[in-house]
Amino acid sequence: MASAKLFTLEQVNQHNKEGDLWLVVNNDVYDLSSFADMHPGGAGVLLAADIAGQDCSTAFFSLHRSEVLTKYARLKIGRLDTPSPAPYPILQPGELSPVPYAEPDWLNPSFRSPYYNDTHRSLQRAVRKFFDEEVKAEARVHELSGERPSKELVELMGTPQWALHQMRMGPGKHLAGLTLPGGVKGEQFDYFHELVVIQELCRLGAPGYMAGLQAGQIIGLPPVLNFGTPAMQKRVLPDIFAAKKFISLAISEPHAGSDVQGIQTSAKLSEDGKHWIVSGMKKWITKGVFLPFVRLNGSSDLPRLAPRSGYFSDYFMTAVRTGPKSLSMMLIERDDTVETRKIRTSYSSAAGTAYVFFEGTKVPVENVLGGEGNGLKVILSNFNHERWVICCRIARYSRLMFEETWKWAHLRKSQGKRLIDQPVVRNKLAKMIYKIDMGQAWLENVTYQMTHMSYADQSALLAGPMALLKTFLSRSAGEISDDCVQIWGGRGITQGGMGALIEQFQRTYKFDSILGGSEEVLADLGVRQAMKRMPRAVL
Repeated sequence: MASAKLFTLEQVNQHNKEGDLWLVVNNDVYDLSSFADMHPGGAGVLLAADIAGQDCSTAFFSLHRSEVLTKYARLKIGRLDTPSPAPYPILQPGELSPVPYAEPDWLNPSFRSPYYNDTHRSLQRAVRKFFDEEVKAEARVHELSGERPSKELVELMGTPQWALHQMRMGPGKHLAGLTLPGGVKGEQFDYFHELVVIQELCRLGAPGYMAGLQAGQIIGLPPVLNFGTPAMQKRVLPDIFAAKKFISLAISEPHAGSDVQGIQTSAKLSEDGKHWIVSGMKKWITKGVFLPFVRLNGSSDLPRLAPRSGYFSDYFMTAVRTGPKSLSMMLIERDDTVETRKIRTSYSSAAGTAYVFFEGTKVPVENVLGGEGNGLKVILSNFNHERWVICCRIARYSRLMFEETWKWAHLRKSQGKRLIDQPVVRNKLAKMIYKIDMGQAWLENVTYQMTHMSYADQSALLAGPMALLKTFLSRSAGEISDDCVQIWGGRGITQGGMGALIEQFQRTYKFDSILGGSEEVLADLGVRQAMKRMPRAVL
C-alpha cells in the first residue's frame, strides 16, 4: 500500500478560502473545497479564521463523533508532516478503551479476577473485533432508520465460524462439538462466556437494533431447548441458529400486561383431538414484525413505515389458556391465521415490537411444551435467564454512557474551564463510577453462582437475588442517565451529533426497568423470596 502524501502545516495554511479549503483533523489533511456548501452547519463555519487552513482537531472533536471521519474518509488527501502522535487517539477495531473505567476491571491487564480465564479473554478479543468491523456501522444506521438487521449479517452470525446465535443461548448441549471464536470449545462455554458476548454487543450503543438482533430468540427459544421433544428440536433449532427462521416470545397481553394469571388468549381442542385452536391477542412482542420502509423521493429522511404487512417472526412461543385454571405454553408457527402489527414505542423500530393476533390458529398437540397445564412452570423457568441477560445489558450500557461522558468532560469548555475541572461534574462522575462497578461486581457474583448450579437450582435459589440485582441496575441506570444529560446539556437531549448515545440512552433506558418485570414487582419478589428463608427461631 502506498504511503500517504505528507503536507506541512504551512502548506495547509495556504488553502483557507472559499473554493480552496483544507484543514487538519487528528494529523490528517482534508480537502473540503467542494464540500463546504454541503456542510450541515453551513460553509461559514468552515471558513472561520480558526478553521480554514488550520489544525482544527479540538474544534472538530468538540462537535463531532469520530464516526464522521470514517463517513467522509474520501475527502482525506494526506497526513500532516509531524512526528507528534494524533492528539485524539481513535480506537482500531477490537482495541480496548484507554479511558479509565471504560472497561470492566477483568479486562485491565494490571488487575486480576477469579472468574475469567484465557478462554474468556480470547473470546472477548474475537467478538469485539467482529462487532466493531461487521456490526457497528449497520447498528448505528439502522437504529435511526428503523430497518431490521440485514439478512446477510444475521446469517453470518449464525455460521459455524461465529455461532453467535448459539452462544447467546448460554451453555448447553447445543454448543457441543463446536469450536467457537477465539478457539473456545463448545464444552468449555459457561455463563461468563455468554456475559462477554452480551456486553461486547452492547458496546455498539444501539439498544433497539440489538433487540431486533435475535432478542426474540434469547427469550423465546429456551422452552424448546429445555422442554421440547427431540423431534421438535431437530425441526426448529437448526433453522433458527442459522438465522433462516426467527422466533418471538408471546406472553404479554393488552389487559393482563405481564401478569400471567390474567392471560386471556385461549385454545380449544379440535374434535379429532389432534390440534388446539388458538384465539387471542398479544402485545409488546419483541421482533414480532419488521415493516418495509420507503425513502421519500430518494432523500435521507427517516422512513415512512407501512401500517401492516412485511417481515414476521416464523414462530411464536405463546402462553395460552387451555382451560379455566390451565395455562400452557405452545410453539405456534405463523400461517394465514396469524397477523402482526407494528407498535410504535420510544425504542427504534429495528426492535420489531408488535401486536400478534391469533384467529382460529391450529396448533398440533405435540407443540405444547412441558405438557398441558404446565405453562406457568415453563414461563417461570425462563425468567431467571431473561433477567440475567437484561442485567448484563444494563451494566454495559451504563458503562458506555459513562465513557462517553468522561471523554466529553475533558473536551468541553465552559467559562474558560474544561467541565472535568468543575468539582460538581467530578462528583457526578464519581457517583457513576461506583454505581457501575458495584453493579458489575454483583452481576459477576451472581454469574459465578449460576456456573455452579443446575437450571432448576438457579430458579429456586437465584430468583430473589436476580430480581434485586435487576432493580438496582435499572435504578442506577436512570440516575446515571440523568447525570449524563446534565453534563452534556443540550447535546444530551439532541438526536445526532456528539451526544447521540446519551439522548438515546435517556430515551430508552426505561425499557430495561420494565422488561422482564418492573422494578417494583422485582423488588417485592426479592424480599418475598428472602422471607421464605427466614427461620422462626430468631424471632
